[in-house]
Amino acid sequence: MTDTTGDDRQKLGWGLAALVVAGNMIGSGVYLLPATLAPVGSSSIVGWVVAGAGAVTLALVFAALGRLQPDADGLSGFAERGLGRFFGFQTALAFWTACLVGNVAIAVAATGYLGFFFPVLKEPVAATFCNLGLIWLTTGAYILGARTASRFAAAALAIGLVPIVIAVAAGVMAFSGETFTASWSPSGNSLAESVPASLAVIFWAFLGVESAAVLSARVQNPARDVGRASIAGVLLASAVYVAASVAVFGVIPANVLVQSSSPYADLTARVFGASIGAAVAAAAVIKAVGTLSGWVMLGGETARAAARHGYLPSGFGHGDHTPIANPLLGGAIMSVVAVISGQPTLGGQFGMLIGVTSVLSLVVYGLCSASLFRLARWTRARGVAALGLLFTSAAVVAAAPGYILPTAVFFIVTTGVWFAFMRKPAAPVDPETASL
Repeated sequence: MTDTTGDDRQKLGWGLAALVVAGNMIGSGVYLLPATLAPVGSSSIVGWVVAGAGAVTLALVFAALGRLQPDADGLSGFAERGLGRFFGFQTALAFWTACLVGNVAIAVAATGYLGFFFPVLKEPVAATFCNLGLIWLTTGAYILGARTASRFAAAALAIGLVPIVIAVAAGVMAFSGETFTASWSPSGNSLAESVPASLAVIFWAFLGVESAAVLSARVQNPARDVGRASIAGVLLASAVYVAASVAVFGVIPANVLVQSSSPYADLTARVFGASIGAAVAAAAVIKAVGTLSGWVMLGGETARAAARHGYLPSGFGHGDHTPIANPLLGGAIMSVVAVISGQPTLGGQFGMLIGVTSVLSLVVYGLCSASLFRLARWTRARGVAALGLLFTSAAVVAAAPGYILPTAVFFIVTTGVWFAFMRKPAAPVDPETASL
């Protein structure tokens, strides 16, 4: 491939870069969030605004890290550069685990919208088998090669916005202030109680804010435009999320929404009819499967990169080579998670999975913020790092105990593994990384 990074005509302006950032964040996971947030009610709009502000801060954290450490190997590289190898190890394993658990959540979202066509999939046993089928379908695409998985994911990109755009249009046409107000707080909790508790779930939709860092070499003026693109991209995604959430809560009562496995399709069917609702459900399924394909590949490549640094056994990767054992083991782990995480409703299973994924990811983002604080040489970057660390810490502390406990157990186990096997510096599997 021709290197065009030095040609300004091939580089992105901050506006186009912002669209790339927003596109990377708006994924399939948002399709089930209205049902997951139904117990919080329409007051979850406040949580979206708070989470959006936190995402803006974290986007700036990764933009700064990208400028300071352009050759770092992903999130674990950022953490290792500022905090040392122990935290690089923790970050690598935490992000890999978040990918695996999050992938199961994406499969659940796809199954939920397939349930629009096949109601039997709303039953726990049938849904579990469908989740397993989707996991192994996309794992098979990754085994065939990263190019196959990438094409699968890319083909679904534009389709993914269709359900949200149509749902917002339906909400505008049929919005009921009375329905929205009645659903404000079904549990009767105050905003001080409901908003912090919902942040971990809501932040699922903002995972991917770190993608802004990779734009540094592709924008016209990285020092100025990466920050602009990061803020604008997150704000654009936030606007889409808030509009879609308002649309759903303004048409479907919260007590009905909580039972839904396909909120946007149900909303569209109410306003435009079953045929349009079916089209929305089909688009959501295609996007979810495409997203799952891309994230299965990302999980495998994260494990391969961790193996290069000696954080995982060499069976996960040799340099740039990803052995077949890597995706097979990843598929097996995801299958176990899919079975043991089963809930009476798909919305309940989805909420539990994304809560755990978000808390794990927030801890990783907090470690990266702490790393920036140590690496930064100017006051403004340190201020951004401090705010990023404050937000991630507050969001984790406010999360439900059911999300925090698995995360705490994970870090206790990985710390034990570190002191038992990894404390002495290990030679990287790939010799080229030994000098990093």
